[in-house]
Amino acid sequence: MLILILGLILFLGVHSVRIFAPDFRARFIETRGDNAWKGAYSLVSLVGFILIIWGFSMARFEGPILYTPPVWMSHIALFIMLLSFISLAVYGVPTGRLKAVLKHPMLLAVKLWAFAHLLANGDLASVLLFGTFLAWAVADRISVKRRVPEGQAQDVEQGPVRNDVIAVVAGAAIYVLFVWKLHEWLIGVPPVVL
Repeated sequence: MLILILGLILFLGVHSVRIFAPDFRARFIETRGDNAWKGAYSLVSLVGFILIIWGFSMARFEGPILYTPPVWMSHIALFIMLLSFISLAVYGVPTGRLKAVLKHPMLLAVKLWAFAHLLANGDLASVLLFGTFLAWAVADRISVKRRVPEGQAQDVEQGPVRNDVIAVVAGAAIYVLFVWKLHEWLIGVPPVVL
């Protein structure tokens, strides 16, 4: 469990600098340059990510079960995950209309992903992993909103609707691949136990 916790601290810690220490980031970039920041940020993120994967793979079988969700809850989680994949695709494709509606589709995708997995998993490692990511995504969304000067809208230019169609189709296709094989192949467990 300690490896998982260390990974979460590193990964989410470096992703939280703009939330809790924006001046540190600005000073670092000013003194060492943008590329040095990106390099340090990427290295700490990668180490944290590896530790999260390694720690979670060990901890999910060690820790206690905090709650046992009913089987039907995993079906709700599956639907929420479809929305998460679509939101992630909206973030990744060129801007359409949905990006302006969702405002921060990457953060929304993380919140949906974490919430869905909390609905379907009640072991301590899962609650720690997904609960921490959910709390971080909420805090980051609040931080992003506060960084925009009061009374000033955070404008996202709108593009053609075809970009939204591409995002929905791409998100749904990747979702189907995950449900079909990728989740079990990458994570080691099927997304739904029937």
